[in-house]
Amino acid sequence: MTVLLALLIAVAALTAHTWLNAARWLRRPTDRPDAVDEPVAVLLPLRDEATRVTPCLRALLAQRGVPGLRIVVLDDGSTDGTADVVRAVVGDDPRVTLLSGVAPPPGWLGKPHACWQLATRADPDATALVFVDADVVLAPHAVAAAVTELRAARVTLLSPYPRIVVATAADRLVQPLLQWLWLTFLPLRAMERSPRPSLAAAGGQFLVVDRAGYTAAGGHAAVADKILEDVELGRAVKRAGGRIALADGSRLATCRMYDDWPQLRDGYSKSLWASFGHPGAAAAVVAALLLLYTAPPLIVLGFASTAPRVSMVALIAYLLGVAGRVLTARATGGRWWPDALAHPVSVVVLGWLTVRSYHLRKRRRLTWRGRPVT
Repeated sequence: MTVLLALLIAVAALTAHTWLNAARWLRRPTDRPDAVDEPVAVLLPLRDEATRVTPCLRALLAQRGVPGLRIVVLDDGSTDGTADVVRAVVGDDPRVTLLSGVAPPPGWLGKPHACWQLATRADPDATALVFVDADVVLAPHAVAAAVTELRAARVTLLSPYPRIVVATAADRLVQPLLQWLWLTFLPLRAMERSPRPSLAAAGGQFLVVDRAGYTAAGGHAAVADKILEDVELGRAVKRAGGRIALADGSRLATCRMYDDWPQLRDGYSKSLWASFGHPGAAAAVVAALLLLYTAPPLIVLGFASTAPRVSMVALIAYLLGVAGRVLTARATGGRWWPDALAHPVSVVVLGWLTVRSYHLRKRRRLTWRGRPVT
């Protein structure tokens, strides 16, 4: 019973931290920004995105409140006609430049190299750079709001996390864990204030940086071989003396990251090992998550008739874990009913994906978009 009470207290404390982050410390850019009076370059790397780049491009062309907007698109060796789709959508719009990328040299991964090519070939007058992925659709005011928040927060890098669009059962089980993990375990206020590079988080789907600070940090050249180039870029910014911040971008952007279970499975598998580092650390974290969030409902089922007090304490722990997922969903525009009730199953799936990630990395079988990632 003592161990179970300790588990209950731990879950309660983490859920309270989730509430504190979501209600007090999570930045929320305005959805009615004033016009931005500085030149801004939006940078869009593409590799085999012919089937889903059109909504992203149309949203970029529809941006308001950024008179100095320039859009640079990089076709990174696509074989599916991505460049033709780009040309058909943008027509002769003078704000858009389409570049042909070159293959990454030794020591570079594909995404950092594509972003670096974009950054180095963007309009030299642009003082803010906005990196956007092809699966992101921005609201008409998104770029203006993000740049406004970047300047208001006085940070070098701002990560306005999009609202993740979920469609399949796998989406609903796994995707909400992204926001839940950093709202539950990352002290957002401390992350902004602390110069420690280890205390960093960012999402590369929609990323806004001050160009001078980006250059001082070494840009994507400083994270050339990193799977989690977005998080590592945040760390590079901190090492260079800059500051970073996360924001709720659910009113600014939506993102459908993966079309089906194989894409989702492989997408997480390629990067989870990099999130945890040493396999021992991963094992400890996964074990803790399973103990805190999956064990309680199992205890409820196992002791409901024989030890009602034990079962009741475990039920409260389970409900507190569910409450954390509800808080996260409501704070980031996500779906909470009835998805939050399956939170213990989500944690189990996360654990399995983590094991798979390390297994494939050990066998050197991790790839993404036809390129090896280890």
